Amino acid sequence: MLEEALVLGADGAPIRHRGTTHSHDWDEVQEFCRNVYMPYRVRPLERFAKPDATMLSARSGRVTFTRFSYGTGIHLSDFDPEAGNILVLNTLRGALRHHCDGQPATTRPGESFVVDCSRTDYWLDGDAQHMQFNLTIPHPAMAEIAERWFGFVPDDRLWTCRLKFGGPGSRWLSLLDYAARTLGADLPLPPEGPLGRHIEEMVCLELLMEWARGAGIALDRGARSAAPRYVRQAEEILAAEAREAPSIGEVARRVGVSARTLSGGFTRFRGVTPRAFLAAQRLEGLRAELEWAPPARTISEIAADWGYVNLGALAGAYSARFGELPSHTRLRARRLA
Repeated sequence: MLEEALVLGADGAPIRHRGTTHSHDWDEVQEFCRNVYMPYRVRPLERFAKPDATMLSARSGRVTFTRFSYGTGIHLSDFDPEAGNILVLNTLRGALRHHCDGQPATTRPGESFVVDCSRTDYWLDGDAQHMQFNLTIPHPAMAEIAERWFGFVPDDRLWTCRLKFGGPGSRWLSLLDYAARTLGADLPLPPEGPLGRHIEEMVCLELLMEWARGAGIALDRGARSAAPRYVRQAEEILAAEAREAPSIGEVARRVGVSARTLSGGFTRFRGVTPRAFLAAQRLEGLRAELEWAPPARTISEIAADWGYVNLGALAGAYSARFGELPSHTRLRARRLA
């Protein structure tokens, strides 16, 4: 399973990739890694060793899939937190030794490891035989999916948890096999298209549940039910009146607390500020209207009804949340009308 991921398609034919797919040059390999993972420091375990790297990648939604190995033993450290990325390292051959709580964790073929490099430090050692099928996921993408499916964004108890999971025969490995076969059948796959978004949603949701189980966090209860009444009341107001965009101070007054208390409650129990929660509700409402409004209505008209006047800023926020532009949503809706 996954042995030929990103090498052979579902029909057994070789997949054609653009750009350099193998290299013996450290600078070339590091450039690939900076683009698909993030900046970090690499040190060969054997002095003066040269890489014999495999470098294959594909995008699906906001998730980057890579088949990668250095072809020599390495130590990696100093992963850049500013890149804002989560790494999921799935070992196909050889072994990796990961920085983990307590003592290092080793992943062998069929085993996986997840770390949010934007929230915690991390290092790893890879032996000379390692071959990986890795995922790079922006932290905001995972946070958005958590909020959409479970109603809140987990706090750093989840994001700082470095976790070994999966294993041969696991549901996670089967899902990755499906994703790899789908990518192989459809490369180049439009990242913003419906199939790309479908794979992104499935992979991120399954990862979120695996991660939460390992961290001892109940996504379907606990943080939501434990939130104070004023937070839940404010959520209801912000969701119901998102089009009117009430001020946070006004909502705080209506639920009987100060704006500072309301902000602190949201941050603690939802992982976002009230303003960020409202912004997300407004984008969700706008998207629903773009999908169902009569074909004659323009994007500008619909956006204006929601109080958006800067269409450039709107396009950036919309794309960051949904992985597509408002025009893509509207065009798809018109085709289905």
